[in-house]
Amino acid sequence: MSLCRRRTPLATALAALATAAGLAATPALAEEHIASPRGTADVQIGGKSGKWVTVDYGRPLLRGRSAIFGTGAEYGKQVNAGAPLWRAGANATTRMRTELPLTIQGKKLAAGDYALFIELKEGAWTLVVSTQPSLDKYTPKAKDKIWGSYGYDPKFDVVRVPMAMGQSTPSVEQMTFSFLNVSDKGGTLEVAWEHTTASVPFAVD
Repeated sequence: MSLCRRRTPLATALAALATAAGLAATPALAEEHIASPRGTADVQIGGKSGKWVTVDYGRPLLRGRSAIFGTGAEYGKQVNAGAPLWRAGANATTRMRTELPLTIQGKKLAAGDYALFIELKEGAWTLVVSTQPSLDKYTPKAKDKIWGSYGYDPKFDVVRVPMAMGQSTPSVEQMTFSFLNVSDKGGTLEVAWEHTTASVPFAVD
């Protein structure tokens, strides 16, 4: 007696549907990954009912590169890519949104939405907070807004403060903003990439 059974038309149809559903659920990984995925660093000051501070930025990876910031006369040139300062990330301009007023090293910053840049000098970084309008997508005709840090204009700066420099023993593959030592009174914003870290403390105003 044969142990094989012929499928009924209904069983065959259900099997085909299951296969199709499985194929549809399989992600196209190659299409989902982009070179510098967008990410955010978020912190809520004051507990569950508190206010938010968010940094939205493109997150570049090293991908086998080393000495990403360079040395000497070449310092910063690779990541600036021809712009006057670093966009503190990749692609579209890095943005910082704060729902409450802050003080960053004695400089007052009202609640609002800002562009974030870093001026790179070897061993001495400067955080730049700006009101300059920016684009979500590159549009060459939009002359009144910047993309990344191309067209940066210092007249829009509202905060410029030195950052505390440090070293990361493990190499940080993907550039990362983090909020550290957060309390109801403030915290520290840190950026890390490869073996370099830089941070600034902030306080709730």
